[in-house]
Amino acid sequence: MIQRIQSVFLLLLALCMIAVLFLPLWHKADPTTGQELTMTALGFSYNKTGAGLTPPGTVWVIAAFAAASAAVALFEIFQFRNRFLQLKLGMLNLLLILCTIGAGFYFSTLGEQALNVKMLGSYQAGFYLPTLALLLNLLANRFIRRDEQLVRSMDRLR
Repeated sequence: MIQRIQSVFLLLLALCMIAVLFLPLWHKADPTTGQELTMTALGFSYNKTGAGLTPPGTVWVIAAFAAASAAVALFEIFQFRNRFLQLKLGMLNLLLILCTIGAGFYFSTLGEQALNVKMLGSYQAGFYLPTLALLLNLLANRFIRRDEQLVRSMDRLR
């Protein structure tokens, strides 16, 4: 059962959430002062510290949610004998991924206020990966549910 398609989806989900830890999530540059602010899952980084610039907050929450989501997905792969537990873990993973997206959006709005308010920052690849992970989680849950329905239909034939 490890070779099922939902295992592939869950593995890709885990890889997406691990990539969130290493890729930049958000970036903003102020051309007038030359300052740049980049947010990763572990914190903010400035290329040029200026007067009055302080980090907007502790961003490690994003990394905690992303790492927890990847761990749940990897654990879920090996729970193939208990499909109900897999579905419950999929719902937990859905919540963790949504928390990752929400925390990323929240801290990016805090970063918007740290530099020139008139200019907007841009979301980077790391911000969009949880959305892909969310889609992969939904597909994995769909195929897990389909397997459960297949097993139930075989039990009726016995």
